[in-house]
Amino acid sequence: MLRVGIAGASGYTGSEVVRLLVTHPEGVELTCITSETFAGQHISRVLPNLRGLVDLRFENLDVEKIAERVDLVFLGLPHKSSMAYVPKFFELGVKIIDFSADYRFKDVGVYEKWYQEHTSPHLLKEAVYGLPELHREEIRRASLIAVPGCYPTGAILAILPALKSGVADSENIIIDAKSGISGAGKTPTEATHLPNRYDNFAAYNVGSHRHTPEIEQELSLAMGRNITVCFVPHYVPMSRGILTTAYLRLNKPISTKELLEIYSSNYKDEPFVRVLDEGELPQTQAVRGSNFCDVGLKVVERSGLAVVMSALDNLTKGASSQALQDMNIVAGFKETAGLLSPGLMP
Repeated sequence: MLRVGIAGASGYTGSEVVRLLVTHPEGVELTCITSETFAGQHISRVLPNLRGLVDLRFENLDVEKIAERVDLVFLGLPHKSSMAYVPKFFELGVKIIDFSADYRFKDVGVYEKWYQEHTSPHLLKEAVYGLPELHREEIRRASLIAVPGCYPTGAILAILPALKSGVADSENIIIDAKSGISGAGKTPTEATHLPNRYDNFAAYNVGSHRHTPEIEQELSLAMGRNITVCFVPHYVPMSRGILTTAYLRLNKPISTKELLEIYSSNYKDEPFVRVLDEGELPQTQAVRGSNFCDVGLKVVERSGLAVVMSALDNLTKGASSQALQDMNIVAGFKETAGLLSPGLMP
């Protein structure tokens, strides 16, 4: 039996982990959940969808007490906050799956340029970037897993097969991505307040979004050379989901059918990446609430471009269900355990 705890379980990503664990078919026991805001309250008072399914109360995050009851902990904490707890859990031998950006980067200088000072840089070499499609074997042996950002997950899965095959140029990559508002987290802000977002569509952090270096790191590591991208994110008036469109300059003439064959071959053994048939394009409703990432593409021959699109749910494959996929790998469970639910079409 794998004993699991969730820190920050009242947030969007933490509560999604709880929801997914409720129906997990393997030997998993949820032993504790934390929330500084709701400590002492029963989970059903805060997350009524879990009424009758989970009989736990939120508690404060006390590392020593929690470490006695868990083999693995999910940290659904804000950037920088994780650094206060990861070293302690690590020293106590607890496996960690961290949702923050604090351990996603190999180069501490890159992290500090885009975020803030890092207080435990020695653990960066221990951390594994938790994208199974790239790092499955490393994840299997890891004690500290950094769950990828939602935008990078969709962008990397859309772009990498075209680069690895040599069909697309690694220069001048343009990534245009649209996300539901839940990607900004549970705490409301001026940018995410309903009257400002409803019936509104806007770009933000153009060329300066903090997921940019994360995308560049993983593409560069996979290709063995430095790659830069132009990343433009947008908020769209929906609660969850990300549609990513990447524009790639082709190195040689190729048809849509031929490029799709490359993608299908690349992902043929990946249970959660679905390459769509020619003429089909991804849509967010098809993956809403699921761990699937749908990928579709079109070669625009007159422009010499491949337009590759991916759709995923920012709270599941972009965060929580991907974290469970990592957990399954670490624990030696079947990788798809508890994660084969289809998207929530209307």
